[in-house]
Amino acid sequence: MDDSGDSGRPQPGAGGTAPGSDPDNGKPKRPAEPGGGLLMGRPFGVPVYVAPSWFVVAALITWVFGGQLDRVLPELGAARYLVALFFAIAFYASVLVHELAHTVAALRYKLPVRRIQLQFFGGVSEIEKESETPGREFVLAFVGPLLSLVLGGVFYGAMQFVEPGTVPGVLLAGLMISNLIVAAFNLLPGLPLDGGRMLRAVVWKITGKPMSGTIAAAWVGRGLAVVVLVGLPLLTHTGALGGTAQDIGGVETVMDALLAAILAGIIWTGAGNSLRMARLREHLPDLRARTLTRRAVPVESATPLSEALRRANEAGARALVVVDGQGSPKGVVREAAIVGVPEHRRPWVAVSGLAQDLTDGMRIPAELAGEALLDRLKATPATEYLVVEETGEIYGVLSTADVERAFVKAMARPGA
Repeated sequence: MDDSGDSGRPQPGAGGTAPGSDPDNGKPKRPAEPGGGLLMGRPFGVPVYVAPSWFVVAALITWVFGGQLDRVLPELGAARYLVALFFAIAFYASVLVHELAHTVAALRYKLPVRRIQLQFFGGVSEIEKESETPGREFVLAFVGPLLSLVLGGVFYGAMQFVEPGTVPGVLLAGLMISNLIVAAFNLLPGLPLDGGRMLRAVVWKITGKPMSGTIAAAWVGRGLAVVVLVGLPLLTHTGALGGTAQDIGGVETVMDALLAAILAGIIWTGAGNSLRMARLREHLPDLRARTLTRRAVPVESATPLSEALRRANEAGARALVVVDGQGSPKGVVREAAIVGVPEHRRPWVAVSGLAQDLTDGMRIPAELAGEALLDRLKATPATEYLVVEETGEIYGVLSTADVERAFVKAMARPGA
């Protein structure tokens, strides 16, 4: 199964220490690289991970396909499981090609891809930004199933050059069928599948509203989840998908029902997540640096903390900015550092020892808002940022804790 949609906006760090910052000196570090399992490589500069759940699926595919090989090629004996393992690896290599199609298209449209992950029911390309037009959204979604169809055709063509009933013939037939199934499944018109993103693009084009497309595709996705939950066990039980009505002890019936429940749960959850993130994105413009900024007072580096706090209280401010003799900002006093100083020691502690030195990335324009604001915070992780006017004048201090609270509040709004 493929879920190549937007993985959602990264949330800013909470509390006294932002993700990627050093609690000892407050200086930001480079954000940790996204994980998600065993790193397999970096095609096109995008890390590809194999999730631990893949090994469970690989073992299951090896066991099931090995059993089928025993009926088709009984002379293989125990070696059939090696052949089946090769099939499992080759199948997921096909899934990787499917995901790379999404990745190449996203990079072509200058959309950053966080990672590719091969997991329990296929793979996911985590594209960090929304497509700018419905046309690009449609292309971005369609290229994955298209490559799966092309692979199915390639394997079918290769079958013409091998003898049927041999190991190569069985492997090629299995890979052809599996890629056609992947393509057909992903073309189903409901989120989080590729077909759902294509439906979203069509509705977006017709209505001019991306949110309308997301709502339509998400609810169709939820309908698909119900159909899978009820219909898949019925199809396999009646033999429509190769099942049998005479399951030994009911084992196959239970397995079919379990598989249907897992698939339905993944589709239902994915559709809900897509809908929630789309509704949240509607509220992102409400995240404005100017409205979230705390008023700050400038203090020189040698100022005792107690005196700096007194000035802030008198001015009704909630933040401190360290400035030099000419009034130019040099650092922002960290709230977590203030809390860590006992009150009786505050007259003896200079604010310079509690400040985080300013870098270019920590200077935030007061008019920055929405995704641009979140992208700026992600690029330079810190606990506090200096907010400035276009003239360079100090406006105040933006705390990641305040941004996170506003972010969570937006998610908690009705419909989000």
